[in-house]
Amino acid sequence: MDFKAAIFDLDGTLLDSMDVWEQVDVDFLRRRGLDVPAGYGDAMRARGLEEAAIYTKRLFGLPDSVERIAGEWLAMVRDAYANHVELMPGARELLTHYKTCSVKLAAATCSARELVEPCLRRLGIWDLFDAVCTAESVSRGKEFPDIFLLAASLLGVPPELCAAFDDVLPAIRSAKAAGMQAVAVFEPHSALHRPALEALADRCILTLHEALAWV
Repeated sequence: MDFKAAIFDLDGTLLDSMDVWEQVDVDFLRRRGLDVPAGYGDAMRARGLEEAAIYTKRLFGLPDSVERIAGEWLAMVRDAYANHVELMPGARELLTHYKTCSVKLAAATCSARELVEPCLRRLGIWDLFDAVCTAESVSRGKEFPDIFLLAASLLGVPPELCAAFDDVLPAIRSAKAAGMQAVAVFEPHSALHRPALEALADRCILTLHEALAWV
């Protein structure tokens, strides 16, 4: 692969946090006497916090405001991000290697900045990023290429010279729509979409260690 910048998703790609959000889905809906329907988690993963709250409110006909739903979710995961969420295997090594090789680095995540910044600082990788784009940075989630294009713009690198690493099918589709080289990072929560990811992405990897040899 030929790229000058790498744009990384966080949840499920660099951060081992998907179990946290899966439990939030269960607990949030259980409080309201509801079960998690099939496909709900997949529908949520490409959406920013506000988009996800709007989707959930409409799907279940909840009386809660969008702000209240999003606030409840943040309260449920804040401690986990601040104190418990860890890096995926190979994440630190890959980021450090790319940084040493003068590859520009950005994070592009649907999570809120108030969650990811303390987490990345605690894990000692915040300063490796040249740009961090969060849910507040764009008005639409990863079903659209906006956040990838913003990251490329902030890095000052043309999209065609960016590699976008993500574990979610709509995000890989959007990275391709942005004109980027898309790298699908497989993890358990994306297993269902593995054939589609393999068909769409430019490269597919089981671990981040595999991408060390690309630069």
